[in-house]
Order: sequence, then structure tokens, then C-alpha cells
Amino acid sequence: MNPIKHVAIIMDGNGRWGIIKKKSRNYGHKQGLKTVEKIIKESLKKKIKFLTLYAFSTENWKRPKNEINYLFTLLDNFLSNKIKQLNKEKIRFFVLGKKKFNKKLNDLLNYSEKLTSSNKRLQINLALNYGSKSEIISAITNLKKKKLKINESNITNNLYTKNIPDPDILIRTGNRKRLSNFLLWQLAYSEIFFEKKLWPDFNEKDYNKILNIFKKTKRNYGKI
Repeated sequence: MNPIKHVAIIMDGNGRWGIIKKKSRNYGHKQGLKTVEKIIKESLKKKIKFLTLYAFSTENWKRPKNEINYLFTLLDNFLSNKIKQLNKEKIRFFVLGKKKFNKKLNDLLNYSEKLTSSNKRLQINLALNYGSKSEIISAITNLKKKKLKINESNITNNLYTKNIPDPDILIRTGNRKRLSNFLLWQLAYSEIFFEKKLWPDFNEKDYNKILNIFKKTKRNYGKI
């Protein structure tokens, strides 16, 4: 049985779900947040140590301004209302990406990281203004500044995820089969599961089905 330390998720399909329900894309994002809470609770039950959620990519800035503002309002409200509870549950909150938002949100993100920094039960990594290509370029730039060799170990240690194990599993919902510039370096040996369901419809049963399949998967890492 394979142990599971780290699950990464591309939470795709919120906007499409909202339109299908004859509502708005923003309504879909709001409902998707409920799925986030379900998956966090299930991850705690399964004693998973790291959960990485792709929330907002560097490419997502191309979306309509009202949708971007709504997403950040959702995040602001979630952290304002939930971060103390997450801290009580010994959950660490950590941002992957560059914090280039308004001062209020930047301050809240920094506060949330600081408040929960010593927690070890579960670490939630929120990929926010994140792009894997720019992350890798940044790591190599840092190595050049430090006059260190450009090798696998040094690149790994200069990524945003430097103290985080690579994902055992990547789940992408929304019936799309692509990585969308997400953790390209870190996913080299991850087991990838593409799920047809849109993110608001994804539930604990779907999650556990994937976890159970992974546990039984033979992982060779290039060996026979």
C-alpha cells in the first residue's frame, strides 16, 4: 500500500458549472469553495500532510475583472472567517506564488501564514498568482545570483515548494487533460487522475476512490 503524503488538485470547472446551473460563473466559484472545505476535512481524516490547491494562475489575470475581483473577495472572506478555526485544527496555510495583490489581501495572506506557521497536522498550499514556468526561471535566477551549480538538487531547493515533498497524486477535475502550468517540475513522478466531474460536483466519495486506486498502484520510478 503506497503511503500518501501530498495531494495536489487543479480545481477546474467552477465557472462552467455555474453556467450549466443557469447562474453565473461567480456562483460556480462560490459553490466550489464548499468542495474545498469537504476535501480539507477528508484529507484530515486520511492523515494527509500536504494538500496543494491551484486557486489562481498567472494566466488567470486575463479573465474579466469582475470575476477576478469576486475570486479575491471569496478568498478574503474565507480566510477572515476560517483562519482561526484552521489554526485550532493545527492546519498550516501557505501561499505558493507571488503576493501581488492589494494591501488588504496581502496583509491577510501574510497574517494567515504567520498565525499557522508552526502547525503540522495538515499544510494547505494555496497556489495563488502561480505559474510553474516562472517558478523554475526564478529558481535558476537565484542559483546564478548565489553562484551555485544548476543541478536538480539546487533547483528543487530554490522552488516555492523547497520544503514540501513532491505530490504523490495530482487530481484535475473538469474533464480537461492538461497541467496548465502547474507544478511542472514537482509532478515528474506523480500519479495523475483526470476527473470528468466539474469541481463543485466532486465529493468525498470521488476523492477516496482516487486515493484507494493510488494505494494499490505499483510505482517503479524507472525500474521494473
